[in-house]
Amino acid sequence: MAHEEIIQNRRTFAIIAHPDAGKTTLTEKLLLFGGAIQQAGEVKAKGERRRARSDWMKVEQERGISVASSVMTFNYDQKTFNLLDTPGHEDFSEDTYRTLSAVDSSVMVLDAAKGIETQTRKLFEVCRMRDMPIMTFVNKMDREALDPFHLIDEVEQTLAIDVTPASWPIGMGRDFKGCYDLVNDQLVLFDRGKGDVIQDSIKVEGLEDPKLDELLPEHLVEKLREDVEMVRELCPQFDRQAYLEGTMTPVYFGSAVNTFGVQELLDGLSKSAPSPLPGKAVERKVDPNEKKVTGFVFKIQANMDPKHRDRMAFLRVVSGKFKKGMKLKHVRSGKTMAIHNATLFLAQDREIAEEAFAGDIMGIPNHGNLRIGDTLSESEILRYTGIPSFAPEILQKVRAEDPMKAKHLGRALGQLAEEGAASVFKPYLGSDWVVGVVGALQFDVLADRIRTEYEVPCKFEATTLMTAEWIEGEAREVKKFCDLNRASIAEDHSGAPVYLARNSWHLDKAKEDFPSLKFLKTKEEIS
Repeated sequence: MAHEEIIQNRRTFAIIAHPDAGKTTLTEKLLLFGGAIQQAGEVKAKGERRRARSDWMKVEQERGISVASSVMTFNYDQKTFNLLDTPGHEDFSEDTYRTLSAVDSSVMVLDAAKGIETQTRKLFEVCRMRDMPIMTFVNKMDREALDPFHLIDEVEQTLAIDVTPASWPIGMGRDFKGCYDLVNDQLVLFDRGKGDVIQDSIKVEGLEDPKLDELLPEHLVEKLREDVEMVRELCPQFDRQAYLEGTMTPVYFGSAVNTFGVQELLDGLSKSAPSPLPGKAVERKVDPNEKKVTGFVFKIQANMDPKHRDRMAFLRVVSGKFKKGMKLKHVRSGKTMAIHNATLFLAQDREIAEEAFAGDIMGIPNHGNLRIGDTLSESEILRYTGIPSFAPEILQKVRAEDPMKAKHLGRALGQLAEEGAASVFKPYLGSDWVVGVVGALQFDVLADRIRTEYEVPCKFEATTLMTAEWIEGEAREVKKFCDLNRASIAEDHSGAPVYLARNSWHLDKAKEDFPSLKFLKTKEEIS
């Protein structure tokens, strides 16, 4: 197969949702369709089915939530799909924001009973900032749900995006009988007892086909015909260009836990989702069909394999064809790295990457050399943009319960900071580390991970600090400000100076006294 054709057949997408909308279950069922797994895991199931492939961390399995993005590669319809499952919980949204920098499209999962929720709206806005194509999957139709017209109207009004149903539900809750596939004019009947079995569609000759009357109760056939007529009158037809520009979302209805509606969604991704898009570097745009390999690190994950205390850098390949053993320039340091043992993923399962193409996500074993935002390039000096770090909203001190393990704690915090799990600051004065997070639940997860992965029991304690903001400006002015405010200055894990403000008055005063300096809430990782 030609290089360009291989890239055209790549689909790299993320799944975004509010917690409990069914995102991880949908991920599992997509893998099931791709033949990557034999039995789908469910977050709230028991026994063997409990082990969702994308929730592989111990804390995820115990709490039943996703707290880290995971990568899964599978094949379907002669195409290669790179699926990134993201944390739904808002306390871990920073990981999701970074992950969205590494994909070309996304699937938004809605709970049919709840519609648009707070976190859904936030994540959608991040997609909109990137003009990202979005497909919508309305999940849990086998339970009591909002009226489908109400749901599509809410999506349209709340998110200000055109909506076009790709399928239409027949009943809901106990009366849910299936969906009418509006794209292919076929009926897909729902069998509640089928579980992981892929359910067949029935070809019909449009809505007037007598087969519908034979297969469905009279009142539901009548309602289906009325509803679809209204949908075709009120909703715009699917326009792939509008979808690719991020101004239209096709909507699929289904029940992920029952493997229903998943195939139609996957077919939609196969036919309409974009192949790898050009990468945006400071220097220029990079076309995915270029021959030279380039890529950027959007995530670092420690201890994916607890036996080996490993750290993995996740690299989005932007252009070229990677081959095992290839030498790539690490742009930030100027050094050349020979990449012998890069891996491809099925959550924490992995295989050595003999080759990889634009759109693929590779894992590179990392001993502290690679950071989030780093660019690797076969030859040209490029620096990819668009990977954000956010000022933390909650700050606490942390100390090891055993003072003799203070150095071990420092090492653990440094690795977790490089991973992007939290912001970690070393104040100029004092021996305590300060840890900043977006949501309070992150402290529980960090304490648990530091105890189990690094064997350092630790305690988080409240501080009087309100925020931490990065300081940027002329080197002499930055040094002058830091010298005058040593008690409130710290360094982050990369050595960048940070102002730890006790309250908004102190922050405003600092800005007033040093108008030439920038105090940043968001810092773009460019290396």
